[in-house]
Amino acid sequence: MHIQEWLQHIPPITVYLLVGAVIGVESLGIPLPGEIVLVSAALLASQHVVDPVLVGACAVVGAVIGDSIGYSIGRRYGKSLFARLGRRFPKHFGPEHIEKAESSFRRWGMWAVFFGRFIAFLRIFAGPLAGVLRMPYWKFLIANVLGGVTWAGGTTAAVYYVGMVAEKWLKNVSYVALAGVVVLAVVAFLVLRRRAKAKQRRAEAEQPAGGEPRAPIGG
Repeated sequence: MHIQEWLQHIPPITVYLLVGAVIGVESLGIPLPGEIVLVSAALLASQHVVDPVLVGACAVVGAVIGDSIGYSIGRRYGKSLFARLGRRFPKHFGPEHIEKAESSFRRWGMWAVFFGRFIAFLRIFAGPLAGVLRMPYWKFLIANVLGGVTWAGGTTAAVYYVGMVAEKWLKNVSYVALAGVVVLAVVAFLVLRRRAKAKQRRAEAEQPAGGEPRAPIGG
């Protein structure tokens, strides 16, 4: 079966549920490839397999609900939560990751929740860590919704339109070539994001040692 025919037979409801579920679970603090799933779904939308608006909407709902549940869990269990996660997922929740995330939260407050949606390691920390650090829920919710809408909507729209433009240019070329163009676009996006993260790390490294005494964020 031709790849296009195979894609057309994927039930759209399966894609929508998968997007919402994976992003929601990732936002709880479980390391899953939420961004990859969202990009893949947006590519399917550019091939008219699913509706891009519903893809973005499911991603937003998953992100907001997942982060909110993660916030509640973090607020209830505190630092012991990260100790348990560190034993289970040492590559994602090691002491250096926790320290880096806390530094970002204490420096940026609620904006760490917003911008954290665009940074892989902060995306899985945002909800639980905001709860652990006792960020007021109304501040968390505002940043959570704004970040979820901007990240999910922006990613879906960008990948969708790149796919549409590439498909028009390559209308008479195989879908292998189309996939290659899309992969290059995704790689370029990841490179730019990595450079932004490196810039953030350099800025954090330039901060004076010691820091401020630990207090509830935004209180």
